[in-house]
Amino acid sequence: MRFDWRAISGPALTAIIALAAFLIDRLVVTVPNPAPLFVCIVALASSISGITSGLISAAIAVAASALFFLDHRALPGYDTADVARMLLLAATAAGTALITGLLRQKWIDAFAADQQHHATSERLAAALDQVDIGIVLLDADTRAEFINRAFRDYFALSDAQADSKPPFVALMYHGRDTGAYELPEDEMSAFVTKRIEMMRAGDSTPINLNLADGQVLRFSCTALPDGGRMLSYTPVTDLVRHTDDPARADEYRAQRAGRERHLARLLRAAE
Repeated sequence: MRFDWRAISGPALTAIIALAAFLIDRLVVTVPNPAPLFVCIVALASSISGITSGLISAAIAVAASALFFLDHRALPGYDTADVARMLLLAATAAGTALITGLLRQKWIDAFAADQQHHATSERLAAALDQVDIGIVLLDADTRAEFINRAFRDYFALSDAQADSKPPFVALMYHGRDTGAYELPEDEMSAFVTKRIEMMRAGDSTPINLNLADGQVLRFSCTALPDGGRMLSYTPVTDLVRHTDDPARADEYRAQRAGRERHLARLLRAAE
């Protein structure tokens, strides 16, 4: 059977303090009533092991104080003042045990709920990393709180960049600077500005994003109750590319080749 030292630490400490007070009072020097110290020990016992340990410590404290009062009287017995002091100590010690124990339980419940919430968030993040839909969660200040693996792959976003919680504006400029989008240079600034405006307005109208590598992502923005945004990038290449104008195939390929050369230059510069 496992020994629970927390459960007996409070009562044991109370008994030790009481015994030490008696011995010092009789053999060394007169000791004042240790009742305030007992109350502190009761609070400590309740905070470590709960209400039961605190109440047991309180009972030991009241009994020890009763003996301490009796030992300091010239005549046997107790007067009204002694009884009042012991009743006050009993009420204070018991109240301290109950209040501290309840606060401890509330803290434990809150900690358990937080741990469960954290575990759920980790499982959800792990699940979102397995899907092929790019997911970005923005807070109310439009900073990315979460970026899943698919988005990082689509836009060549490093883990260090994603984990730094970049603002949405930085993500858009990253896509522009790496040549991720299949757009002419003169249209890029207007495209980035329009996407930022739609995100801030919470516009949920889905739009298709043509990437330089030939993929097509359907972008959608969902406004969240806390003021944040959930951005989704769903791959719809097979549904969209068959509608491209065959007459513009050479133009599409030239644009993609230009983006690839631009990305290669950026990578060489980074090295």
